[in-house]
Amino acid sequence: MLRGLRKAGQSWLGKVVVALLFGLLIVSFAIWGIGDIFRGAPRNTVAVIGKTEISAEQFRTAYQNELQRLIRQTRQSITPDQARAFGIDRQILSRLVTEATLDQRARELGLGISNETVARTIMEDQNFKGANGQFDRRLFENILRDNGLNEPAFVRDQRAVITRLQIADAISGALTVPLAMQDAIHRYGAERRSASYFVLAPTAAGDIPAPSEADLKAFYEERKATFRAPEYRSVNVLALNAEALAQPDQVTEAAARQRYEQAKARFGTPERRTIQQISFPSAEEARAAAERIKQGTSFEALAQERNVSAADLELGTYTRTEMIDSAVADAAFALPENGVSDPVQGRFGPVLLRVTRIAPESVKPFEEVAADLRRELAAEKARATLDEVHDAVEDMRAGAKPLTEIAKEKNLALVTLPSVGRDGRDPAGQAVTVPERDAVLAAAFRSDVGADTEALRTRSGGYVWYEVAKIEPGRERSFDEVREDVAAQWRADAIARRLIERARALVERLEKGEAIEAVAAEAGAAPKTATDLTRNAGKDDLAADAVNRMFATNVGKAASVAGAGDTRIVFKVTAATVPPLVTSTLEAGRIADQLRTYLGDDLLAEYIALVQKDAGVQVNEQALRRAVGGEF
Repeated sequence: MLRGLRKAGQSWLGKVVVALLFGLLIVSFAIWGIGDIFRGAPRNTVAVIGKTEISAEQFRTAYQNELQRLIRQTRQSITPDQARAFGIDRQILSRLVTEATLDQRARELGLGISNETVARTIMEDQNFKGANGQFDRRLFENILRDNGLNEPAFVRDQRAVITRLQIADAISGALTVPLAMQDAIHRYGAERRSASYFVLAPTAAGDIPAPSEADLKAFYEERKATFRAPEYRSVNVLALNAEALAQPDQVTEAAARQRYEQAKARFGTPERRTIQQISFPSAEEARAAAERIKQGTSFEALAQERNVSAADLELGTYTRTEMIDSAVADAAFALPENGVSDPVQGRFGPVLLRVTRIAPESVKPFEEVAADLRRELAAEKARATLDEVHDAVEDMRAGAKPLTEIAKEKNLALVTLPSVGRDGRDPAGQAVTVPERDAVLAAAFRSDVGADTEALRTRSGGYVWYEVAKIEPGRERSFDEVREDVAAQWRADAIARRLIERARALVERLEKGEAIEAVAAEAGAAPKTATDLTRNAGKDDLAADAVNRMFATNVGKAASVAGAGDTRIVFKVTAATVPPLVTSTLEAGRIADQLRTYLGDDLLAEYIALVQKDAGVQVNEQALRRAVGGEF
């Protein structure tokens, strides 16, 4: 083509034609858009806060670091579409904008951090301390390398973090929590209530006339969605975990016995000793008392001489590991029963000890626990090969092998769910049993037949693969199919309406001052009393929802609430008590610390929003999409 253009351009006519051709091309480009050639490339900036810019490279680095962290944590790949669905890009942008806002404000205030402060902060970081508790330079470098960082960049980031913390501390560091707020939280959690109540059984609704066929059909038409047949799916599930790969029969008896000796404490109760103790102000007095014990003075007589009460004499019953003072523990567990120790220099001074009772350790014999130990050892060994088997299964799936063949080849158990709904039940209403049921079903109902799915990571560190073999769509069931269900639901609704009406009338009588015993007797129910009720907690035959309704009702007032099954509870709140707030307790301190954190976060958020409003925030959506690999 180029050769033809050169040949045509050698004549005057050809030159005119070529000129016209290129003229048309230039005009078309001008019309359809290559404006960037003339206006300059778009700025490589994701956001601008005042005079502070967030570059696309800066955003991309933070975004990729977060993706890698999530991939390492979940052991699953995350596509750009999934990342956007999770909102990871917006979370990273929000964090970077917040940091840039604080950096902008720090520059305006002229804040700075000395090199010494940055170095001290890094050296005091627990993540960089070795076994001796001191800063470990090699560990520091390894952590930076594992996270794709270099020292200058990390130091620069730390300096910025410390500077931002200066602003945060200035905003909320010395925050005082209002006492009224502490008291409100205390009252909510510490309030206790009492109530009298009785339960209306379904029989209290009286006789319910049988519905006509027209009534049932009308009821069905109004609630067709209630009786709709749900979608069911046939799913194959392949689970890979240490237990599936374990081969207990290959664990030798010697290895099992070795583990038994190492972990004997798990298979029984350790030795416990009941110990008495007499304390002395000095080692000399303790030695003199020990000599008198050897000459025949009883331990009790010595305690009486020193005015040690029977309660103070008893140290308690402990295992060796339960005792705080190791010196006392060593001495006590070296004594025979009823033996008295030499003076022991304990943590709180010199003491004499006596062991009054020894409960020997009780350990199951090896033969009783050998099978468990073999399974345990086999599972530990199998855990080391999990990732290797996982990779092999993934290779086979990449070759389009179905899970049924993979299960046979790898000798793994395949679970087949012929028909299961989103709620984990089969068409007969029975709950299915499958590894990681909730996660597998949620993923399977997001998938499709023949879809390429990712393995799910289990809480125990294993993997679960799934494939949808068949989909039975949901459908409306005809009236004839669900007639019995419609009749049962119609009757349940009728009983509920009757009980609500009956309960309303009984509540009105209680509000007028009638005794609950008389009202309950007339309703054919037994009056009951509930005390020490707490929010969000059931008690006796009162569910948590019923108790919360009692907390929403004023003292001295009556109301009703749905009970278990088809019952209705009629109640009257009789008392409410709240202990006074004692600010010196640990619980009060914990509440105050939580409130201080919440209030501090709110104040800082308000401050950042104000600074952003004053400085102005501009986001380049085009650059943002380009940074995360999105389409324009």
